[in-house]
Amino acid sequence: MTPVTETDTPPLGRLYDVDGRRLMLYRSGNGGPAVVFLPGAGLFGLDYLNTHERVAELTTSVVYDRAGTGWSEPVALPRTAGEVTDELSGLLRAAGVPSPRVLVGHSLGAAYARHYAQRFPDEVAGLLLLDPFHEDMLPRAPREVREMLELMESRDLPEPAEEQLRVARGQLDEHFAAWPAAVRGPLAARHLASWRTAWQEGLNLHDVVAGEIRRAPAVPGVPTIVISALGHDATQAALWPEHLLRQINDGKRALHAELAASVPGGEHRLLGDAGHGWIHEERPDAVLQAVGDLLRRIGGPA
Repeated sequence: MTPVTETDTPPLGRLYDVDGRRLMLYRSGNGGPAVVFLPGAGLFGLDYLNTHERVAELTTSVVYDRAGTGWSEPVALPRTAGEVTDELSGLLRAAGVPSPRVLVGHSLGAAYARHYAQRFPDEVAGLLLLDPFHEDMLPRAPREVREMLELMESRDLPEPAEEQLRVARGQLDEHFAAWPAAVRGPLAARHLASWRTAWQEGLNLHDVVAGEIRRAPAVPGVPTIVISALGHDATQAALWPEHLLRQINDGKRALHAELAASVPGGEHRLLGDAGHGWIHEERPDAVLQAVGDLLRRIGGPA
C-alpha cells in the first residue's frame, strides 16, 4: 500500500496556507459563536460531516484536518499539543473564523481542545468534550492495562495483506454510506491510505501531551459539557478483554466526572448506547443537544 505523500483536493472545503503548510478546513452556516470540531486520533474532519451540517443549521460550523491527517499536508507524527494548538489558532485566523469559538473535541481532539483553552482562553467560548482523553487515565489504570498498553506501543504495525485491505475497504464503504455521494468514496479511500495515523498520533499521548496539559494553566471557566461513551465499541472490544474493558470504563467515567467538576457549572453526561470511536454518529442527537445547550448558555443561537 502506498502512503499519502502529498496533498490533493478535498471533496469539500479548501486548503489554507498556515506557516507554509496547507491545511484543510470546511465551514458551513452563519452566525456565532462558531463551533469547531477537533477530530479524534486517526479521524478526519469530514468524518464529522453529518453532525457538522446539523450544527450549521444553528450557527457557523467548522471541521478541519490536523497536519498529517486527512487532506492536510503530511507531517511527522506524533506531535506536541503545543504544535497542534498553535496550528489550529493560525488556521482559524487564516480562514476568518471569528473568535471566541465553541470547541467540540473528541478523544485525542478533546485533549487538544482543553490545551487550546488553557493557552488561548480569550478564543474559547465553550467546550464540548466527547469521551475525552484524560492525562490521569494511564496512572490510574489497572496494572494489567498499563502493561498491555506498553506492549502494544512497543510493537510496530505490520503491513496488511491484500485481503485485509479488501475487507477493510468494504467495511469503510458500508460505514460511509450515509455520507454525501461526492464524499463517501474519497473519504473511505483516504482512511484506507492513512491506516497508521491513529496509532502514530497517539504515541506520545500519555507522556508528552499529558505533561503539557498538567503544566498549563487551568482551563478557563467557560460553559463545559463532558460526555462519556460507555456503550459497545468494536475496536475497544477487540483490544481489551471484557473484564479490563469494564475497569477502563469505570475509571474513565470517574475521571470525566472530575473533569466536568473542575469547571464552574461543568456538566457530565453519560451515554450507555454509544461507543468511543463514533459517538457523534451513534448518538448525533446527544451531541447536537449538547451543542445547543452550550450555545444557549453562552447567549448564542439556540
